[in-house]
Amino acid sequence: MQKPARPTDDLARIAELHRYDILDTLPEQAYDDLLVVAAGICGTPMGSVSLVDTERQWFKAALGVRMQEGARDTSFCGHTILDPGRVLVVNDARNDPRFHDNPLVLGEPNIRFYAGAPLVSPSGYVAGALCVMDNEPRQLDAFQCESLRSLSRQVVALMELRRANRQLQHHLQERDWYEQQLHAYQLLLEQQNDELAIQLGIDGLTGLASRRAFDVELEAAIGRAALLQQPLGLAVIDIDHFKIINDTHGHPVGDCVLAEVGEQLRRLAAPPLLPARQGGEEFVLLMPDSDLASAGQIAERLCRGVREAKLSVPITVSIGVAAWHIGESAHELYIRADGALYAAKRGGRDRVEVAA
Repeated sequence: MQKPARPTDDLARIAELHRYDILDTLPEQAYDDLLVVAAGICGTPMGSVSLVDTERQWFKAALGVRMQEGARDTSFCGHTILDPGRVLVVNDARNDPRFHDNPLVLGEPNIRFYAGAPLVSPSGYVAGALCVMDNEPRQLDAFQCESLRSLSRQVVALMELRRANRQLQHHLQERDWYEQQLHAYQLLLEQQNDELAIQLGIDGLTGLASRRAFDVELEAAIGRAALLQQPLGLAVIDIDHFKIINDTHGHPVGDCVLAEVGEQLRRLAAPPLLPARQGGEEFVLLMPDSDLASAGQIAERLCRGVREAKLSVPITVSIGVAAWHIGESAHELYIRADGALYAAKRGGRDRVEVAA
């Protein structure tokens, strides 16, 4: 196993990390949310916000891994921090001489794929990495790499906000002035997150593609299908009786259900399938190279998977499926799939209806 080298400025780097006073703190939803978005974009089941200390890496946020920290010398992120300007991508750790005999590869969590974007402070020091992992080899495209880099900057923005907050608490004497400054920082962070979501075409609640991004991809997929003479399927998915969930349990539980359905779609509809949130309780699924029969089978699997999933509130979904016809516009394709969805609802819900 190849241990990661130590940066020449490692002492200064560690001092900068300690000034954030973030090590061994409690989990925070904001970091968890950014990690979920990163894993969703990259299509991976695991990830972490890792901070590299003197002899250990510690996870401020973790997804799909049970560890809270690990040895620096066996960490992937120890290699990531060596180059602040590059996303480190390991497509298959078993074929990489640095990691092929690493205990994290040979044993739990059995890492095969790793991608890490350095967390670079404004002063240029690398505190750690925002990373995503998988048990299977995979590759990232340019959009996914740039998205990971963008999200790593948002993690640093959160850390800077935390440091600013602590400095304000320490130095400020007047409560009103302090609250105004803190509110300004929060508004700035919210604006940055909103802008990032728009730029990346991500739905902030579910981590899926947004309606706007999906519409762009649907148009492009129709163009490819026409050029290559390949089939293309579209599914429109709606949560059954969602209004009752909101009325009975409250909107926070409703939002939790939407996020859980988004997670199920990511799990059950792996690339090249593209799930997205259309709005409200409605989702869509683009199925490249899928004719009507195979698209219907995929939809049946989704319907069954949601029904059997252990969610906050037991739910079912109704799904309408349509296959693209030559010369048909994206809007016309959606209208036919949406019509099939309403036929599924009229037929009793918790079912799939295929458009003629």
